Amino acid sequence: MFKEKMKLIENLTGVNSSKLNYYVELKKRNEEIVKQNNRLEIINQLVRDINIDMTIRDIIKRVYSKLPLAIPCDFLGLVLTAEDELYIKAIMPATFKCEGTIPQESFLWECFRNGEAQIFENVNPDDLFVDGRTELEGRVGSLAAVSLIVKGSAQGLLLVGSKISSAYTPSELVFVQQLADQLAICILNAKLYKQVFRAKSEWETTFNAVTEPMVLIDRSFNIVRSNNRFPIECDSSEGNDKVQKCYKRIWGQDKKCDECMMDETVRTRKPAYKRFRMDKGKIYDIFYYPVINEYNQIVGIIHHVKDVTEKTKIEVQLMQSAKLAAIGEMSAGVAHELNNPMTVIIGTAQMMQREVYEESPESEFLNDIINCGLRCKKIIQNLLTFSRQDEYPFAPTDINEELERVLSLVNYQINKNKIQIVQSLSPDLPKINANGHQIQQVLINFLLNARDALEGMEREKLIEISTSVREDDDGKKWLLATVRDNGIGIEKENLLKIFNPFYTNKNSIKGTGLGLSVSLGIAEAHDGTIEVETVLDEGSSFSLVLPVETDEC
Repeated sequence: MFKEKMKLIENLTGVNSSKLNYYVELKKRNEEIVKQNNRLEIINQLVRDINIDMTIRDIIKRVYSKLPLAIPCDFLGLVLTAEDELYIKAIMPATFKCEGTIPQESFLWECFRNGEAQIFENVNPDDLFVDGRTELEGRVGSLAAVSLIVKGSAQGLLLVGSKISSAYTPSELVFVQQLADQLAICILNAKLYKQVFRAKSEWETTFNAVTEPMVLIDRSFNIVRSNNRFPIECDSSEGNDKVQKCYKRIWGQDKKCDECMMDETVRTRKPAYKRFRMDKGKIYDIFYYPVINEYNQIVGIIHHVKDVTEKTKIEVQLMQSAKLAAIGEMSAGVAHELNNPMTVIIGTAQMMQREVYEESPESEFLNDIINCGLRCKKIIQNLLTFSRQDEYPFAPTDINEELERVLSLVNYQINKNKIQIVQSLSPDLPKINANGHQIQQVLINFLLNARDALEGMEREKLIEISTSVREDDDGKKWLLATVRDNGIGIEKENLLKIFNPFYTNKNSIKGTGLGLSVSLGIAEAHDGTIEVETVLDEGSSFSLVLPVETDEC
């Protein structure tokens, strides 16, 4: 630059100077300044127009649309390197078609290796687009090739070509180098943006792929992000996307939950956990995980909701099975101990009955002993059957017979409480495919609950037992075994909770809250259900509803 200024001064003030030379040189200098300003303006405009989310092809397309305003340009190409190969990444205009890599013997490899900007004249297109196709006719008059330097290393070449020979001077080459430097920054930003976007997409895909609800909550209880996996019974937004408070969106409350563990998580900086029971019977495990930033500050909480309703039911069934197994083993031992003396009592009475006349009073007494003994043996046999731990398969089952067996087991407990039992069993009841042992378990639970509901009642205590067949609108038939009492009934707010495991309104001696939960599981295993009707202070009705096979009807 200094030499150029000195030369200009000599031309203006030296022995060769004249007024004409002065104006000619000044005009040339002004034109050069205007041209440089235009080129800088084009570079600035291109940098402003290029967005980080644009693809490399879009960037080259945008540059090509502006570049002919600064220098001659009939085509623009971007060459990148990957795995020790040079390949054409993008080329404009779009009518040019090229494929494949650039051969090692091409002059472009030498330009790439030495990292210097160069101008080539009369270039054969085959040296540029080997193994490819191009609509570029004849030889390239001029070609400017400059290196793309990214973080101190060459990542490729920017090629600017013209059909005109000697189209580029050193000043144009400087401009192309400046343009390449700006493009290198833009391409690097585009690659970084693509990497960040890919990582973000992978994280979001993973986050959204989790089938259980996961929510990121800030310390003000606002939902920052969620995977929108809320169960229907938890999602209280009602389609309103503006609902962002976690206690409103998830749990349908207007203020922070009383048992919220978020404060504890923030205080201890450790994960926390609680179990939440919905009124509709669902059970959820809630996990809280602190989110800590680079300054070791808690900026949010990961809220993980896990539906454990089915898991809890299985645990309850296992617990009930273990409990029944222990009771069954003890009952079987007691039944066997009672069975032996009852056999002696009945046998002795029958032998004595043979030695007396039928009309004598002793015969009548002995007959009562025999009948009561046989009744006791039947009760003992039913107790043995109920306590047996074998797996009972599904088989044709008469519900009326199962009810009779159940009554023989609980009749004493019912009578002890001065409760009147009224039976209304349908005589033409079809058999169903069921597990008789499990059906007995459900009916015993109904009867014992009815007994407890009548405890302390001053009016006449009554339990009605009935069986019937019902046909729905689709023609499907259902068998109903119903136990109805005139006891205290069930409060409306508790009606949805009675099938929850461990829910009970009895004291710890009389109930564990497992009976109805296990009974519902048995009914559902038989493709049936349990229907409940209740009126407070008037009584309740529990019906075991089981499907009837068509060929049995």
